[in-house]
Amino acid sequence: MTIKELFAPSDMTTGTPWKKILLFTVPMLIGNIAQQLYSTADSVIVGKYIGDNALAAVGSAGPVYNLLLVLFMGISVGASVVVAQYFGAKKREDLSIAIGNCLSLTFIASAIIMIIGAFAIRPLLELLQTPASIIDWCESYLMILVMGIAGTSYYNILTGALRGLGDSFSALIYLLIATVINVILDIIFVGPMQMGVAGAALATIIAQIISAFLAFLKLKSLSSTFDLKWKYLKPNKFHALNVLKLGLPSGITQAIFSMAMILVQSLTNSFGEQVIAANVIIMRVDGFAMMPNFSFGTAMTTYAGQNVGAGKLDRVSKGAKQGTLMAAGISAFLTCMILIFGRSLMGIFTETETLVDMSRGLMNILAVGYIAMSVTQCFSGVMRGAGDTMTPMWISLATTVAIRVPVAYGISFLTRTPELPTGDYRCVFISLLVSWLLGACITTLCYRKGKWRRLAQERFGSAEQA
Repeated sequence: MTIKELFAPSDMTTGTPWKKILLFTVPMLIGNIAQQLYSTADSVIVGKYIGDNALAAVGSAGPVYNLLLVLFMGISVGASVVVAQYFGAKKREDLSIAIGNCLSLTFIASAIIMIIGAFAIRPLLELLQTPASIIDWCESYLMILVMGIAGTSYYNILTGALRGLGDSFSALIYLLIATVINVILDIIFVGPMQMGVAGAALATIIAQIISAFLAFLKLKSLSSTFDLKWKYLKPNKFHALNVLKLGLPSGITQAIFSMAMILVQSLTNSFGEQVIAANVIIMRVDGFAMMPNFSFGTAMTTYAGQNVGAGKLDRVSKGAKQGTLMAAGISAFLTCMILIFGRSLMGIFTETETLVDMSRGLMNILAVGYIAMSVTQCFSGVMRGAGDTMTPMWISLATTVAIRVPVAYGISFLTRTPELPTGDYRCVFISLLVSWLLGACITTLCYRKGKWRRLAQERFGSAEQA
């Protein structure tokens, strides 16, 4: 493969399925790892320069920020699915209108979230019972992220469109550049300039604006594939609703997940600053462990979308099996690494021995769940790519709201003692493992039931396998 081909849109409707999926996934995996470095760099640098309380503040801000981002996540998923289907079906005009409408929807959504976020941040943090010792840091960190949300949202939407076209390599290059900038600015702002957690947030926003600008320039250069003109930015009812119809269930899924995280974060906060800090460390390592699963899930969305658009449903099924096996194998390897090197990983974030030991023990609870999540992400990705975005939403609703939250609070209540007035802090992680395992079982059953296949046949029909 030449350098030019790496940066070009990729047709995933021909060739060996597992090779196409792997070639698409690897750059995206590296990119997702780089993106995870944004928050990890914030945590490491803040923890080392300021202390464990500042580390807890950055982590406590995460669920609130994710809740504010859910609308963009939905539009991004809708963009990937629609772009993949129209690209697979070779419908240039529809592809151009769809991408233009995604850009317009993002502009409107960014303005709304900036306004809502400015007024909602402090009340949300108070609702979460965020400790007084860190609430001001949390607020300043979140306020800067929200004011710069357009950079983050446009990066997600633009790279979503690029992924739909089968180009995961360009996003990787831009993200690597932005990650380096983010780390450098983190060190400068938090270190010599002593801007605290606000400096970490500012560094993240500047880096994401740069990556969004680079992704826009790339899309603008693809004139041989689609047209990016002013007339296509005008909202089109059919295409805008189509993007929202396919994307909002994923956005709602993320909203449900974020709300469940907020409820669990409130429980976590009740255990005190050290447990909060341990949770931050776990979630940072978790972010890297989940990257293969998310990457393969997104790859399966693009792969399924393009092949559904081309009417090659048998090829979708074949690729789903091969992609899931690859994802599960990689997750199994990472699980072994976490179990073997867990203590060293935790030591990156803090030098407090008790915090390292606590984090390692909690990480061991979650380890095997990553294999289950690989199955969930791959089969959910296939369903979304085929246009069935509702089923993954209902599964997420069941596992996060009906299972995880009650299990977490139930264990906390049942383990209360005079020595542990709020119960066993491990309940937060046991409940997460239970939800992952059950989620994998439910997702597999729904995939096999085949609603996604019926929806795909209704919209694009079926063609002879190439």
